[in-house]
Amino acid sequence: MTSTLQIEVRDTLADIPPEAWNALNDDGNPFLLHEFLHSLDATGCLGEATGWYPRYFLLWNTESDTHDLIAAVPTYVKTNSRGEFVFDFAWAEAFERHQLEYYPKLVSSVPFTPATGRRLLIRNDQPFEQTLTLLASAIRQFAIGQNYSGVHYLFVTEAESRVLSAVAPLKQEPVDEQDSEGDSDHSTDTMVLEGIDNATDHLKRLDCQYHWQNDAYTDFDDFLSRCTSKRRKTIRRERRHVSDAALRVEQRLGNTLSEREWRWVHGFYQSTFDRKWGNPSLTQDFFERVGELMGEKMLIVFAYDDNDPMPEWPVACSIMFIGTTTLYGRFWGCREEFNSLHFEACYYQGIEYCIKHAIETFEPGAQGEHKITRGFVPTLTRSAHYIDHPGFRDAIANYLEQERPHVEERCTGLNDLLPFKSDSISL
Repeated sequence: MTSTLQIEVRDTLADIPPEAWNALNDDGNPFLLHEFLHSLDATGCLGEATGWYPRYFLLWNTESDTHDLIAAVPTYVKTNSRGEFVFDFAWAEAFERHQLEYYPKLVSSVPFTPATGRRLLIRNDQPFEQTLTLLASAIRQFAIGQNYSGVHYLFVTEAESRVLSAVAPLKQEPVDEQDSEGDSDHSTDTMVLEGIDNATDHLKRLDCQYHWQNDAYTDFDDFLSRCTSKRRKTIRRERRHVSDAALRVEQRLGNTLSEREWRWVHGFYQSTFDRKWGNPSLTQDFFERVGELMGEKMLIVFAYDDNDPMPEWPVACSIMFIGTTTLYGRFWGCREEFNSLHFEACYYQGIEYCIKHAIETFEPGAQGEHKITRGFVPTLTRSAHYIDHPGFRDAIANYLEQERPHVEERCTGLNDLLPFKSDSISL
């Protein structure tokens, strides 16, 4: 198998045809589309300002005259741990206390996006485990050669997590650098793949998020009917706060928004950072670009106050992305506070959309135990980590061995907070 394969490392997707990249993403995850990933880079969201530097690993089948892209991995050289949502600040501090460099490191993730999805994109006509192992081995070898402290795969699928725990060094033979129809202004590295051994190298880590599951509900009232009387009243009261305030809530697909409305969306996104902390990473150009390229996969919820001095200007906005089986809540912002409007725009509107369009899962983002009582089920998320330094690898392995059962126990125990009647849902 490997005699006709080459792996290439590029720092841009500009010269990779979107259809070739997207053919690797057959599960409908919007964040793994060429349009989304390349837009991050093309609109100034990555680089020095945020500490995300793209490195795309591309696996080519060179048997035919035209190279076929059969697998790829979006990775990023990171000079900090911001925007990852799998927290390793303590690991970085431990390295620093021992006069060791934790940064740069190599991270496979979608920048600023704590959503589970495949990180090693493999065309569905390729052997999954063998190709994944081959890719991960090459990536690890690359990281070692660049003196990165390690490789981190964030929010991986359960299948990826299982295979990543059996990855080993890649036997590699250097070859002349090839452009493969790429832009000569961008860096590329190419290697021939020859073989793999078997070993356990990537450390498994667990965390917990809260995901809503569509139990074949016919409408929102059907969803409420599965809840206990107390929780049903609470949810209805929260929705009534919004209607009593005479707020008008409107769902829009991204491809229906005007340039002016996209400016509003970006302004609401920025407002969350203005009120709390940090710097917004996504530019207005990014929102306008993804709205143009993949707007049909974006759900924008606007809330209007007809009594506002400028009633045509929304008072709040939530931003979601639509996958084939999953709706992803991402951002929220407002210019005026209203009782329970956040719950309505970020949770209940998403639930209604999922029910109407038969979407199986709604992931509203990271953290927030308050989501549980509103119907979001505690759900394990996974990451995998290769630490190059032997001493720290052993120390972190021991830490994760102790952490995992506590995370599992906590995630299971939080089910007691769910609003459902005991016989109305299976977990």
